[in-house]
Amino acid sequence: MIAVPHTYFEWSGVLAIFKEKSNDEEVLPAMQAGTIEWQSGVAERFSKKLIDAVNARMNTASDKFQKEMSRAGGSEGAIVQAILALRKEMMFLAQAMNLSALPRNERQHYLELVLEQANAIQKSLEDSARKDRSGKLSSIVRNHKINSF
Repeated sequence: MIAVPHTYFEWSGVLAIFKEKSNDEEVLPAMQAGTIEWQSGVAERFSKKLIDAVNARMNTASDKFQKEMSRAGGSEGAIVQAILALRKEMMFLAQAMNLSALPRNERQHYLELVLEQANAIQKSLEDSARKDRSGKLSSIVRNHKINSF
């Protein structure tokens, strides 16, 4: 069981677990229940650690998605599965940025960063799918959006 973090030190440990993706079932509830004294110095270090962890997970998810897409070989099922896995991770990251421990303005800003990334990925997929003459990939990408969460 992951302890609910209240100090910067405790948050550092929880964010390390989050970044490593080693215990997602317990880490998100602990993060959502956590608190932190939002003061100068602590706020900046906390924000940097949180954003670094989310960026690392986004990069890992993006790399995994690229590998799965290259292995899909045009298989509709494999493509859909890769898209849905990426959407699930983006949704998880959005939940991780929507922490009650964060002041409302920071929370909204950080959540927008995840949403902007999901929108950029979706746009890139749609642009790539236009090159498929059969229209199959375009249909899959439109019907299984990365940014619909």
